[in-house]
Amino acid sequence: ASCVQYRLVVRDANTLQILQLYTCLDQIQYIEWSSDSLFILCAMYKRGIVQVWSLEQPDWHCKIDEGSAGLVASCWSPDGRHILNTTEFHLRITVWSLCTKSVSYIKYPKACQQGIAFTRDGRYMAVAERRDCKDFISIFVCSDWQLLRHFGTETQDLFGIEWAPNGCVLAAWDTCLEYKILLYSLDGRLLSTYQAYEWSLGIKSIAWSPSSQFLAIGSYDEKVRILNHVTWKKITEFEHPATIANKRTIVYKEVEKSPSVETERLSFPPTRALASSLFSTQSKYDISQVPVSLQYVRPVADRANPKMGIGMLAFSPDNCFLATKNDNIPNAVWIWDVQKLKLFVVLEQLCAIQSFQWDPRQPRLAVCTGNSRVYLWSPAGCVSVQVPVEGDFQIVSLSWHSSGDSMALLSKDNFCVCYLEREEV
Repeated sequence: ASCVQYRLVVRDANTLQILQLYTCLDQIQYIEWSSDSLFILCAMYKRGIVQVWSLEQPDWHCKIDEGSAGLVASCWSPDGRHILNTTEFHLRITVWSLCTKSVSYIKYPKACQQGIAFTRDGRYMAVAERRDCKDFISIFVCSDWQLLRHFGTETQDLFGIEWAPNGCVLAAWDTCLEYKILLYSLDGRLLSTYQAYEWSLGIKSIAWSPSSQFLAIGSYDEKVRILNHVTWKKITEFEHPATIANKRTIVYKEVEKSPSVETERLSFPPTRALASSLFSTQSKYDISQVPVSLQYVRPVADRANPKMGIGMLAFSPDNCFLATKNDNIPNAVWIWDVQKLKLFVVLEQLCAIQSFQWDPRQPRLAVCTGNSRVYLWSPAGCVSVQVPVEGDFQIVSLSWHSSGDSMALLSKDNFCVCYLEREEV
């Protein structure tokens, strides 16, 4: 699904043929599929309205108006039949049921980066709350929205919460001014507290491994610390130095080369598409000899939100690899071997990394850097793929299909779909 101002366009993922076209009441600012792909919500924050459309019954539609309370966020519950709306100033979360038309309210939600978290099985929801200048977490049962647990957290300014994939442990971390991560059980017991250092900028990103055995914590000190699920103690830390000296680490360096084409030998003037393919620079990877010096950027110390530390973290679906990005070295992706707890590969790009995401079915990483190419890494090697479009198509983010057979590549104004051929076994 994609939106163009007032219109919501639903296409077939394989053929890109338009299946449905819906017109909303105002400019769409956010869209989200229900878990079973039968409904899609369109949020219009300026108007405080959410519209819901059905794929099975195109004539059916639903409008939720928050009125004077306003609207700043909207999302589906895991069952795909309830919508959670957060009102302006985070006064409350309203839970709307599409089946019974009933309404439930959750008071005092905290305005933070990640204030709502669902367990993967969809049974429980955790909500970060702020009341009387203190942080709390409430755990609700999603089947009837009854409160299961409510407890205070030992945080100065709670910044985010995230469930482990198995739904047994909830991680809550403090603002970047205070290095602290707290691990709670489902019944609200504090299992462990981890603090790596004090009096400096702290946690920037976290990621659970798919097996729930490891918790990776990215910090402003350019390190990733791995906690284990038995003792919740640190088992190792990954540094991101500007010089790669270990000879066992493979460094793929992106290089550009211009094709040498003699236009005089062409018996006809080239078409626009042919000219762009003939004369555009081609990108490929070379394996660099270690030691390798990576491009290091010193952060501006007197500005807010300095570009430093581990800004992106992601485990591969098979739990074997961890991909990281150090914002001080913006052009590099670091891929770590989780089984050996060692650096495996570094991808050094010509441009700064905008986004990366693992294939949901196999250890294959897609990377984009704000140009018209998508880069793919797997243990077999690395490849650079030029997107065959006319004009300027700068890929700023990407999203894999759940099958791993295709991915959507997004620029600021357009999108295209990249289909990958599956090898015959």
